[in-house]
Amino acid sequence: MVEALSLTKKYAEKKVVDDVSVKVQKQNITAFIGPNGAGKSTLLSMISRIIMKDSGQVLIDDKEIEQCNSNDLAKKISILKQSNHINIRLSIRDLVSFGRFPYSQGNLTKEDWKYVDEAIRYLELEDIQDKYLDQLSGGQRQRAYIAMVLAQDTEYILLDEPLNNLDMKHSVQIMKVLRRMVDELGKTIVIVIHDINFASCYADRIVALKDGKIVKEGRTDEIINNAVLKEIYDMDMSIQNVNNCKICVYFT
Repeated sequence: MVEALSLTKKYAEKKVVDDVSVKVQKQNITAFIGPNGAGKSTLLSMISRIIMKDSGQVLIDDKEIEQCNSNDLAKKISILKQSNHINIRLSIRDLVSFGRFPYSQGNLTKEDWKYVDEAIRYLELEDIQDKYLDQLSGGQRQRAYIAMVLAQDTEYILLDEPLNNLDMKHSVQIMKVLRRMVDELGKTIVIVIHDINFASCYADRIVALKDGKIVKEGRTDEIINNAVLKEIYDMDMSIQNVNNCKICVYFT
């Protein structure tokens, strides 16, 4: 289990994350939702130790992450940030192989390449694995980055707005893959996401943040209701049941 205890982060005098505590349940998709500036991405980055917390603790399987060396931590938890652009010209296969660095330190073994091949196959990238990243569509590129994370073979996977700039088809494709990674491979995924309908349809649990604090957390069906969503987003929504999914209508 990943557990954050009283996490706080300030920039200048503003608390971006303010005394937040949350437990991430194993083998679930947990979605962090909330308006811009709620602290979602900052919280995710502190949990992964990409940015340092001002106070509080992060425990991974009951061990404080500050006590983990970087290589050991990279075998437990992986993160894909929004700004994942790589400027050197790489093929998909080369990119995915980067996920094995905590194990191989750049000298990949047959075992490492097996993980690379499995990740490429799982993300259905076999036919284009030799293409360069700058030749890919946005959806293909995002699948390649998720394959890299999958090849890293961590139990915990953190994704910061992985649907950013994707069209509807590719967004659905990515969410279906993440759902399969939990259900078939036993992964634990935490995702920062803006589209509450994707959170509603694919997440097991939702953590709703606003102004650096948790407004509400719980099972998805507990969070997707009018009163909670109005508190988070300051707007009224109609919630419709479509194919056993709660869909929020907020366009009118």
